Amino acid sequence: MSLSSSLKALILAPARLVYAAWALATFLGVGLFALLMLLLLPKLAWRRAAAHTLARLFLHLAGMPLTVKFPERIPHAQCVVVCNHASYLDGIVLTAALPPRFGFVIKREMASVPVVGRLLGRLGSEFVERFNRSRGASDARRLMRQAIDGHSLAFFPEGTFTRTPGLLKFHTGAFVSAVRAGCPVVPAIVRGTRRALPPSGAPPLPGRLELEFLPALTPATPPAADEVMQLCAQARGAILAALGEPDLTCCADTARPPGTARARSARASRP
Repeated sequence: MSLSSSLKALILAPARLVYAAWALATFLGVGLFALLMLLLLPKLAWRRAAAHTLARLFLHLAGMPLTVKFPERIPHAQCVVVCNHASYLDGIVLTAALPPRFGFVIKREMASVPVVGRLLGRLGSEFVERFNRSRGASDARRLMRQAIDGHSLAFFPEGTFTRTPGLLKFHTGAFVSAVRAGCPVVPAIVRGTRRALPPSGAPPLPGRLELEFLPALTPATPPAADEVMQLCAQARGAILAALGEPDLTCCADTARPPGTARARSARASRP
């Protein structure tokens, strides 16, 4: 780092700390009000509408204005949205951008996070197991029933995000649900959240966020034998081409946050 860059970082450090305190206070204030609303409102549709409004309010107050590109590409009927994953902010961005009829599919670990797990549950989120095969299969069957019943779902098919920019391998749950329901898949790209709330744990930064919806992909009727894999490859290819970040498929283990591979190895070695 050059001397001028070091001096600039030193000068900006107090401003970053002040902003980080403001962003945290805003998140806690809006979050607590959101939790109160979600606990009190009796209908799921009302709770989702409140979360949609409050997510937009938080991003505005936090100095992270959101631009949504091509929202008209979201069908009015049932569909599945799949989005890349770069930051803990991504869920807030999708909540702010998607119509309240969407439910979110989230890794089961989030259900045990204090307050957050309760809030997500009240929004009708579906928690899925990533590591236990038996429980994961049960979760997958539940998701398929949700899709067949006409529910619109939003997925982060990578299942996690990394400190390294790029796109990881996709899990196929979103595409199994879409094929079983015979509904379109809408790929989406979130930009700016990695910088705004870095996975490294660095303080947040203000700045513009963007969510872009790509053209919908419709499963074949009747579906081909490998329709799920084809749909997954098409959606991932479209996101990768428009995202402008590396393909991390070949190095997914090394790209994961520290400790992830060790934790998975430990789980695998248990009797």
